Amino acid sequence: MAVKVLLTNDDGIQATGLNAMRRALLEAPDIDLAVIAPDSNRSATARSITTRKPLWVDEVEFADGSSGFATDGTPVDCVRFAALGLVESEPDLIVSGINHGSNLGDDITYSGTVAAALEGIVLGIPAIAVSQQAERGVVDFRAGRQWEADDFVPAASFVARMIEELDRIPMPPGTLLNVNCPAGEIRGAAACRLGKRIYRDTLQLAEEEDGRRRYQIYGVEPDYQREQGTDFAAIADGRIAVTPLHFDLTDEAGVEDLGGFDLEGLLRPAAREV
Repeated sequence: MAVKVLLTNDDGIQATGLNAMRRALLEAPDIDLAVIAPDSNRSATARSITTRKPLWVDEVEFADGSSGFATDGTPVDCVRFAALGLVESEPDLIVSGINHGSNLGDDITYSGTVAAALEGIVLGIPAIAVSQQAERGVVDFRAGRQWEADDFVPAASFVARMIEELDRIPMPPGTLLNVNCPAGEIRGAAACRLGKRIYRDTLQLAEEEDGRRRYQIYGVEPDYQREQGTDFAAIADGRIAVTPLHFDLTDEAGVEDLGGFDLEGLLRPAAREV
């Protein structure tokens, strides 16, 4: 029985990475593919949704004659479209990517690529987020280069094989797989945890006019903590990093600690010293 896959991304429906992934999925056996993606770049939109206006949708024909849907919404909106019936059948699996640039460590909280996969988890649909490192040895989330279709072949092939083996891959309910592929030679693949990003952004005045100031606050090359077993370490070693993620952000120990505190006492007026 064919696996119904929804392919989306945050770089836009014409992005090189999405189309490399699309071709790999079309060539894989027993995959029924639908594509819904933003009509232009929506990078770093995280889990934003469009609530204040209706969304345009256009059917787009690809060079090979197949088609998909482009919307002026966000990556999360794209997944919602599929779940609400824009395509013929609700997907069995969400594939988001291939992103132009890695999504590692703390960067995932900004990522539209990962957000689309998380939306699958919210809806009870298994999901895989896929990203490609820009340059060998530079563990960076910024694209910063022109991409060629060949850049994405290893990541696309890896994920296509992953889907073929999905019945055997441990994916607990409510868990997505965040896949990051290194640039250059692939030396292996590893299951790993999220690492810690070190941001080094600075406040830079770009221009000043009529009392208004324009600042640049992002763009300085970030760093990361060197720890074994993380996604950063895997990419630095030339290995594909596969990190299971879930949506439950609850601090269980914190709930237990708060349970011993008299929260209801805060509803009473504070005692005043006389």
